[in-house]
Amino acid sequence: MEGQLALADRMKLIKPSPTLAVNAKAKAMKAAGADILNFSVGEPDFDTPAHVCAAGKKAIDEGFTRYTAVPGIPELREAIAARYAADRGWQYEADQVQVCCGGKHGLYNMAQALFGPGDEVLIPTPYWVSYPPIVLLAGATPVFVPLDENENFDLTAENLSRCVTDRTRGIILNSPSNPTGAIFSARALAKVAQMALERGWVVISDDIYDTIVYEDVQLPHILNIEPKIKDQTIILNGVSKSFAMTGWRIGYSLGPRHVIAAMNKIQSQSTSNPASISQKAALAAVVGPQDFPGMMKQSFLPRRAFIVSQLTAIEGISCVNPSGAFYVFPNFSAYYGKKFKGKVITGSVDMSEYLLEESFLATVPGAAFGADEFVRFSFATSMDAIEEGMKRLREALGKLA
Repeated sequence: MEGQLALADRMKLIKPSPTLAVNAKAKAMKAAGADILNFSVGEPDFDTPAHVCAAGKKAIDEGFTRYTAVPGIPELREAIAARYAADRGWQYEADQVQVCCGGKHGLYNMAQALFGPGDEVLIPTPYWVSYPPIVLLAGATPVFVPLDENENFDLTAENLSRCVTDRTRGIILNSPSNPTGAIFSARALAKVAQMALERGWVVISDDIYDTIVYEDVQLPHILNIEPKIKDQTIILNGVSKSFAMTGWRIGYSLGPRHVIAAMNKIQSQSTSNPASISQKAALAAVVGPQDFPGMMKQSFLPRRAFIVSQLTAIEGISCVNPSGAFYVFPNFSAYYGKKFKGKVITGSVDMSEYLLEESFLATVPGAAFGADEFVRFSFATSMDAIEEGMKRLREALGKLA
């Protein structure tokens, strides 16, 4: 359009977050009076713990509302390092910790500090929606490593090896996974560690769901399987999922000093410090009682069992039982090609739109995660909503011919 300002070329590489877009549309429909059941949202349906909120309020009352150190207040960075030492036995100092504006921000800082044109970054697929755009914004190239539903979305040595080139610079691991809820096996992580040590890769371990695990055994982690990889590993985490603090926007990263220092440079020229008040609240979460994630997990267990049983009882749908997080990722491809009122369901985007418009069910299309056969449902909602949602889903699918 004449007179319109030209955008930077990088804007051609990325799209808005589809999960946030679906959530926004569902909220708009609900505000207009529609009886929406929202299975799209990626956050716990619990309030932030009272002692955490109290710490935030105290920070305001005491006037803790000014700039802080760019990488976060020292006491929070020290507390995060101490928590990892106590819980995992991994030794980090405060200057190896960066506190940032949510887990996504930590990923962005890391990519800007480490990747550039000519670099390739391996991304197991299905992937969290923001991994590819953040790699692209750094000038690097995402390379998608396919995961098989029949292998419980585990990473295999064969698929990994097929995607490696001389330009491979690193790999992003997300276990438990968004969107599948899958956990990478010790065997898979050992192979990644071997290849990373041999080839000098950086391993990015996105552990944001590490407290929401349904297995009785300890969550496999690459740093436990191969401690030698620690100097090549960046851990991404935060308080959003573990303490129902998504809106507080506090994530954190741990890694080698020189990488964290570079990430601090990026942060100093973008956001400066994370919100001072949120940091005090996060400190209360990290040093306070650690029973909240377990309480949430106990609430999620019956929901998980029910939604998986309901989905797999529907003819044509398969669904891997998630080992962690609070998502299911059922395969809807048996319904692609079917019609409703003359409109053909061609893939996951059409399916999600159909479910929203016909049954007021908000879901996220698998295409957003690089896996068009699937649709993501969050079970971080009430059992009543899940029961009603599964009823509506059966009715909606029954109308397709």
